[in-house]
Amino acid sequence: MFQDNPLLAQLKKQIQETLPKKEGNIKATDRGFGFLETDNKESFFVPPAYMKNVMHGDRVMAVIRTEKEREVAEPQELVEQSITRFIGRVKLIRDRLHVVPDHPQLKEAIKAKATKGLNPESLKEGDWVVAYLTRHPLVDNNKTFFCDIKEKITDSNDKIAPWWVTLAHHNLPNAEPAPQESWNMLDEGLERQDLTDLPFITIDGESTKDMDDAIYTVANDDGSFDITIAIADPTSYIAVGDKMDDEARERGFTIYLPGRNIPMLPRELSDELCSLIENEKRPAICCRVTVDKDGVIQDNIEFFAAWIKSQGRLSYDNVSDFLENGSTENWAPNDIIEAQVRVLHAFADARSKWRKENAVVFPDRPDYRFELSEDNDVIAIHTDARRTANRMIEEAMITANICAGRALQEKFGTGVFNVHSGFNPEKLDTAMEFLTEAEAPFEKEQLLELEGFSALRRWLNTLETTYLDNRLRKFQAYSEVANTPAPHYAMGLDVYATWTSPIRKYGDMINHRLLKALITGNEPSQKPDDNVGDEIALHRRHHRMAERDVSDWLYVRLLKDAVKNATVFNAEVFDINRAGMRVRLLENGASAFIPSPLILDNKERISCSGELGIITIDGVKEYQLGDTFDVTLAEIRSTTRQLIAKPVKQFPAPEATENTDSSATEENKEEVKEEVKEEVKEEVKEEVKA
Repeated sequence: MFQDNPLLAQLKKQIQETLPKKEGNIKATDRGFGFLETDNKESFFVPPAYMKNVMHGDRVMAVIRTEKEREVAEPQELVEQSITRFIGRVKLIRDRLHVVPDHPQLKEAIKAKATKGLNPESLKEGDWVVAYLTRHPLVDNNKTFFCDIKEKITDSNDKIAPWWVTLAHHNLPNAEPAPQESWNMLDEGLERQDLTDLPFITIDGESTKDMDDAIYTVANDDGSFDITIAIADPTSYIAVGDKMDDEARERGFTIYLPGRNIPMLPRELSDELCSLIENEKRPAICCRVTVDKDGVIQDNIEFFAAWIKSQGRLSYDNVSDFLENGSTENWAPNDIIEAQVRVLHAFADARSKWRKENAVVFPDRPDYRFELSEDNDVIAIHTDARRTANRMIEEAMITANICAGRALQEKFGTGVFNVHSGFNPEKLDTAMEFLTEAEAPFEKEQLLELEGFSALRRWLNTLETTYLDNRLRKFQAYSEVANTPAPHYAMGLDVYATWTSPIRKYGDMINHRLLKALITGNEPSQKPDDNVGDEIALHRRHHRMAERDVSDWLYVRLLKDAVKNATVFNAEVFDINRAGMRVRLLENGASAFIPSPLILDNKERISCSGELGIITIDGVKEYQLGDTFDVTLAEIRSTTRQLIAKPVKQFPAPEATENTDSSATEENKEEVKEEVKEEVKEEVKEEVKA
């Protein structure tokens, strides 16, 4: 009405100019209304009529007025738009194109048109598309939102949608780099030693094609070991700054998703020319070092270029079966390969013992592997425990990366280093409160040093429960990638620089080039610039989120009948916030959210403390971080790929209870809904911690 009558519109504008204004972010709810949340923690109600002009996450300037005895916010000016590019599904309303964003808090269909080059007739109901918001109601007196459909991702019923949609959502490539017509090795001035007669072995998964490490180990009479770690050499084919190098840097990593991977390099490099295939001569960069009988790395670290030929393409399971129970049912090594396996095993035991006593060893957790049918249906999820052979390769790679860190630190003072600074300085005092209460034998000053922090981590591993460990992780700094050497507190190491996966990580390619300069004595062809660390961290974050998103989608498919069947799962608590707790189903690795009303539907009796990591009922602690208990699934939200669970254990009402305030219960449920997205953010933060 105001838009149609200029006088009324002018009067409204004059009135609004006299009203107080607040800037803040819009938080939408499932019920159509929302809230304006300011930077100083104020919250103002936004009625449904006003919410039609904004989106969840928009930063706006709003006038504050009183309506029906309640302060409300009316957004007036868009400060920052929450989304521009988004993924959504086509919805036809009266045969006209609309897009519904694939977002938990954005549910309204947005009017749309297909851009040039995209035939609108090819877009059907439910198809997945990439769209760009081009019109906002708070800008230029627009009346509605509007978007352009730039790209069709896939059809509505495509079973491969979880992969294509997730990759599009995170703006990640969905195929490996285009192949080249030919590949020629560069003239780098490297003299390569011929080690093709030595019995190097590779140990990988059964289906691995991009084999990038091979190992040759010698046991000495004094109980020490001479180990040579050979790493595939893709930088012998890729020059700094050429097209393939630029693309590898832009990708950052090989993308590993359930059921498929997308290589950082073309497959003819990663799976063929550079892969350390059995009985094939391959160029490699090698590290040779002596490790004494107590697992201590000696100072005779040597890097050199070589030709090698793997003489054994071994698998984790077969080697583990052989070493753990003597099984030769699936694999029986010859004498030479058996000798290599056994001496590598002895080396790994020595290094593992040293790290347990002097650094930090993380408790073993299983890997969860999806088994897919040919048409991409989920058949099963397999739990792969960390076995003997996995630990053998892990110890060899950690040793190689310690050696690289030391060499790069001494020679250049720069490289791509993995660093971790222990506790966040701003949170150390809070961490000490927990430690003091737990009677931990540590002083604050000790935890500022690598040795003290490592001792704390080792002490935590001896406790009966993981509660304190989980609690303290909230106060740790994030792991980082740095251009200069610094300790890695979370691993208990004074320096650490990865170079053992150059087929899969661009940062490792940079370190390869530095190591080649160390070998030749020439200036490095590449040094890490100021942007590399941030780029690597961003790539890693997007890749982990993509892996989680695809997994969530597949879990929804796999567990679609679990609610109906009342299937019971054993679950472990890994996060608690004021709305409830997040748990991991130990049988399959799926994460689920348990809202507090599904624990106990009485807001007055239950308290969820994210700060303490505990949930109390009637003042008694019932759950804490690290606890395991049985749950069933209460709801599967397929549109948002979320699992909602509830404990099997029920809490009876006390003998004398007050009548439950139904409005308070509803309010709590609404609060829970709003917290679902927040707790997902918390999970992401946890994933990028060391």
